[in-house]
Amino acid sequence: MTAVLQGQSPTRENLLALLAAEKRFLEMVTAGKSMAEILAALCQLVESTGDGCYCSVVLVDPSGTRLEHGAAPSLPASFISSIIGRPVNVDSGPCAMAATLKEQVIAPDLASETRWTEYAWCPMALAHGLQSCWSTPILTSAGKVLGAFALYYDQPRAPTALHQNLIEQFTHIASIAIERAQNDTALRRSEAFLAEAQRLSSTGSFSWNMATDRFMWSAEAYRIYEIDPAVPVTLDLIATRVHPDNLANLRDVMDRARREGGDFDYESRLLMPDGTVKYLHVVAHSAHGQDGERELIGTIQDVTERRRSEEAVGKLRAELAHVARVTSLGALTASIAHEVNQPLAGIIANASTCLLMLGADPPNIDGARETARRTIRDGNRAADVITRLRALFSNRDTTIESVDLNEAAREVIALLLGELQRNQVIVRPEFADDLPPVAADRVQVQQVILNLLRNASEAMSNVDDHPREMVIRTAPDEGDRVRLTVEDAGVGFDQRAGDKIFEMFYTTKSGGMGIGLSVSRSIIERHHGRLWGTPNDGPGATFAFSIPRTFRSPAATFERYQRPIESRSDQP
Repeated sequence: MTAVLQGQSPTRENLLALLAAEKRFLEMVTAGKSMAEILAALCQLVESTGDGCYCSVVLVDPSGTRLEHGAAPSLPASFISSIIGRPVNVDSGPCAMAATLKEQVIAPDLASETRWTEYAWCPMALAHGLQSCWSTPILTSAGKVLGAFALYYDQPRAPTALHQNLIEQFTHIASIAIERAQNDTALRRSEAFLAEAQRLSSTGSFSWNMATDRFMWSAEAYRIYEIDPAVPVTLDLIATRVHPDNLANLRDVMDRARREGGDFDYESRLLMPDGTVKYLHVVAHSAHGQDGERELIGTIQDVTERRRSEEAVGKLRAELAHVARVTSLGALTASIAHEVNQPLAGIIANASTCLLMLGADPPNIDGARETARRTIRDGNRAADVITRLRALFSNRDTTIESVDLNEAAREVIALLLGELQRNQVIVRPEFADDLPPVAADRVQVQQVILNLLRNASEAMSNVDDHPREMVIRTAPDEGDRVRLTVEDAGVGFDQRAGDKIFEMFYTTKSGGMGIGLSVSRSIIERHHGRLWGTPNDGPGATFAFSIPRTFRSPAATFERYQRPIESRSDQP
């Protein structure tokens, strides 16, 4: 080894020692020794030959613009600190120049060197007793610059061909060590990012070898299932966590994966040992592993908090809808009295007439019978009014049924008739014949219609220069939907307001609460429909909603996602 560094012809022993050293360093790389440890050992081996050289390795920072420290076991700390941080360019020193040009830079006599004067590199090296420098770029197999390998001497000196062979070998070892260390660092950083991303999103990953039933889980998957990472995952262990109501669905998914493969997207639940329930969203697909065996690879996301939030929002919307209905009750008091008093007055009048007919001589039995029938009719009318009011202002769960929008609208008009008449509003129904029914919550849809009619009536309360006319229309809509439209001749609204009129607590009325249209839109969107408003070309505005004839409830949606996607009818 010493003979090689001194420029002499290498003996067989020298070559064997060189090969042994190279093997030792490659073993250090393979064993995962740190880059700093390998580079320091490399420099020490070169310096221990007795050739009188000083060895260093500098690195290029990730940005490719500055030099970083790699190893320099024998050089003065002041010399090292003066190099580290220098820009990677041709003017700041031989190592920076070699990294910039990707070629070796030889300075055999620093005392006569004229390069790098801008950064006063040569005077600094001479002040530390260094007379010559040989700097070689360290490159990856793809040609990327990693740093520079440098040999310094305390006397002027130029490398021989044998020196160059030695430099080439150790530069190659340095490139392997640096590239391996950087790749390992990048991999650890990527794994850390992935683990943190999985933790933040509550998403774990897994693979299942269908031939051997061997599972591989990420740390987050273990956390979601609350299983010790040291415990091997088995089908039986998974079954102990799955909610009993979802076990059959899990078995069905696994059977399909074994038989057919394909992609899967479904929701499931876990029942934890403490009795709590977790909701999971699972996405997976089958693939062939390196050994040719089929695997199911996917992600598991804990969506429990999202489901709880959705339930809380649903309850809040229901409460707001109830508040809106109760708020409307005060304004409808006069209408209630009008609607109920009419049949009650008829009942009293019919009962009095019936008594007179029965008291006549002879009694008028046929007339009394007819007035009794009218009494029953008026009693039923009063009962119907009360029933409609109780349904409209009760706070109950959503009930999906087949609803005739024409009939539902007529009932709301009848309920509001007294108020509309007092406000001198002319109601012109234009209901489509043979309108298909919709699957909806009757009371909630009627609440929307009531809000639209009352808003239209109030918008015309100060209109005196043209008739206060309101048109309510129904018609089939595109996409297998049904549309209801309310058009008024009131003050309208500014087109620039846009969707703000549907925001919670936004109102243009002095005494308004600003929840009517917001709640109405929430109800329609819950029915997978759309509610919108537009100013008329003339006076007034038009509000309309469109809802599908078929309605998928939240429960139905959950059941849908419990099936693998290839079995769903709505998949292309």
